[in-house]
This record gives sequence, C-alpha cells and structure tokens, in this order.
Amino acid sequence: MEDLARHSGATVRTIRGYQDRGLLPRPERRGRANVYRDTHLSRLRQIAGLLDRGYTLASIKELLEAWDAGRGLGGVLGLVAEVERPWSDEEAARMTRAELNEKFGGTRDDAAVEDAVELGVLVRLPETPDEFLVPSPQELAVAAELHAAGVPLLAISGHLRELRAQVEHIAGRFLDFTTEYVFQQYLDHPPTDAEATEAASLVRRLRPLAQQTVDAELARAMRALATRYLRRHLGETAISAPADAAPATTSPGPGPVPPPGPAADAEPVPLPAATVRAVRELVGAEHIAAFIAAAAEREVRARTMDALATRR
Repeated sequence: MEDLARHSGATVRTIRGYQDRGLLPRPERRGRANVYRDTHLSRLRQIAGLLDRGYTLASIKELLEAWDAGRGLGGVLGLVAEVERPWSDEEAARMTRAELNEKFGGTRDDAAVEDAVELGVLVRLPETPDEFLVPSPQELAVAAELHAAGVPLLAISGHLRELRAQVEHIAGRFLDFTTEYVFQQYLDHPPTDAEATEAASLVRRLRPLAQQTVDAELARAMRALATRYLRRHLGETAISAPADAAPATTSPGPGPVPPPGPAADAEPVPLPAATVRAVRELVGAEHIAAFIAAAAEREVRARTMDALATRR
C-alpha cells in the first residue's frame, strides 16, 4: 500500500478509505503481503480525475461500477471534457503592470487591481509578480473604454459584480431548461458509453445557443430601453428646460433650435449644450432640430394619452 501511495500521490489513509467505500478493488493476497497492480494505480488516477471535475465519491462509485459492468467510461469522460471546454473562442493574454497602468490612463491604482484580481479579471502569475494573466482581453478592453469615458474603476468592478450575478442566473436557467427537455434522459442513471457520446454531441450543438439568445435579447432590450431613456430625458428637457440652459442649434455650437416646418412657425427653445452635443453625436448635426422636435412631440402625445386615461 505504501508503494501504491508513493506512485499515485494518494495517502495510505485515502487508499484505505477508497477500499472501504468499494471504489478500489482489494489487493491480491500473497502470503502475508498485499499486492497492488497497475489496475489499482489506474483506478486511483481515474478517481482523482473525476474528483477534480467536481464529482462526489458516490457518483464516482456509480460510474466505476458501470465501467466494471462493461458499460464503458470513455464516453462519460468525453462528455465531461466537452462540458469543461472553453465556452468562448477568446484566448487569454498576458499583461505587465506597466502595460495595465498605461491602458487605464497611466496611473497606478492598487485598489482597483486587487478588485480585478478578486473578480478574476486579472490573475496573478507567481513566477512573474509584475505580470498578470488576462482570461478575457475583451472584458478588460470594455473596462478600459468605460474608464476612458469617465467611469471610476471601482464603479466598473461594482457593475461587473452585479452583472455577473444576473448572467449566472441566466446561465442557470438555460441549464435547467435544457436539462429538463434534452439531457435528463442521460443524467437520471449512469449513462452507457454510447449515451454519453450522444450527450456530448448534443452539448456541441447546443453550446452556441445560449450566447446567441442572450446576444439577440440584449440587442433588443438595449434598442428599446436606450430609445426610451433618450426620449424621456430629451423630452423632459425640451418641455421644461432649466433657466440657465444654453440655447441649442443645429450648428456645432449652442443656439436656438427651430422645429421642422415653415420658418414662420419656428420658435427658439433653450436647451442644455450637453444635450445638443449628445443628439449631434447620435443623429448628426443636420438632424438635431428634427430629432428634438420629434422627441418632444412624442412625449407630449404620451402625456396627453396618460392624462386622458387617468380621467376615465
């Protein structure tokens, strides 16, 4: 047993525990000696691999019993490998601390780095303390763009925590849904080699569906909500602009904004310069007046309908 422990990396106590649970066959008895073979070493490595993948000892016992009964374990391990494959084609990158500082404005922010390490956005490399592994360069690039736009780094990490919780909920719901209707037939018993291979093929087919669905729904929601946000803010500003608002115009600088229609019907309306700049970036300088007028008219109609509905 000591020799088996030395070759496998397991402790003698662990090996005895596996034998007591029926996970490891008893050794061959030769006189006063217990003889362990390569099959015992192979079984210990199988158990260690399944434990690393998150299996419990009870489920490992079921799988190994299926293997011993001739139903095969290769398909199950293939299914496990398929599920554990990266769910994105993105490749990790390395970045030095100096490169990281430059990417985020050239300043050193130790608190923000610690926050990023805690979130897994950055991973420390023990062999090179001044270098980090970046599991998702795209995610780091988004953070850099937000920071360049004026968002504090700690606000970005707080937003990521909130977003991660919501995305994990979505992922869990997708797994519950596909398990109920697709994979339950393979998971309510130790699957045969053929069943596990078939399930792995289904994972490959369904793998992109979660991201495609989320991408499509996020695009729909952003389009609807962004339009609603802009209408609300621009509509309220156009109807009741603050007294110190700068006049807006279709030219790059502030000035009066005539609504579309005959010039005789135009009436200057003061708007904040920041609002005019935002609309210009959205629709172009030549469409500022038409956009603001349309937004204001739409808001007036909406409030009129709300008032009529309230009176009913």
